[in-house]
Amino acid sequence: MTPELKVLALAGLLQGLQFVLMSVPANIELGPGKTTSPRDPERLGKPLIEQVSVKTGRLFRAMNNHFEALILFSIAVLVTVLGDATTGFSATCAWVYLGARVLYIPAYYFGLAPWRSLIWLVGFLATMAMLGAALVQ
Repeated sequence: MTPELKVLALAGLLQGLQFVLMSVPANIELGPGKTTSPRDPERLGKPLIEQVSVKTGRLFRAMNNHFEALILFSIAVLVTVLGDATTGFSATCAWVYLGARVLYIPAYYFGLAPWRSLIWLVGFLATMAMLGAALVQ
């Protein structure tokens, strides 16, 4: 397995961890009546993310942000590995992405501005660098 694919697998596990980090407090705060319901708007009144505490809401948004970032990172890994463009640079980019995503969670949870955005940018730039490097290989 290439380092890029290994990091992609770890990023998938991180996404699962983020789901647990968000869903446990959300279930405690809202109760199973809401979290296991069909979540129809007329029953809930407003989206669940708007009904949880500030920090649980941050965990929810951090999880959704990783879903979005993971799409681009998955494309970068796919292009790099299938394009036979793996290098030490692409492996480094992959690890930088994962490190940034790990750091992003507590930065978002604790409201560390502007650090959260800068950490996000590091992960985004690592992904873009990986894509760019694959194109010029």
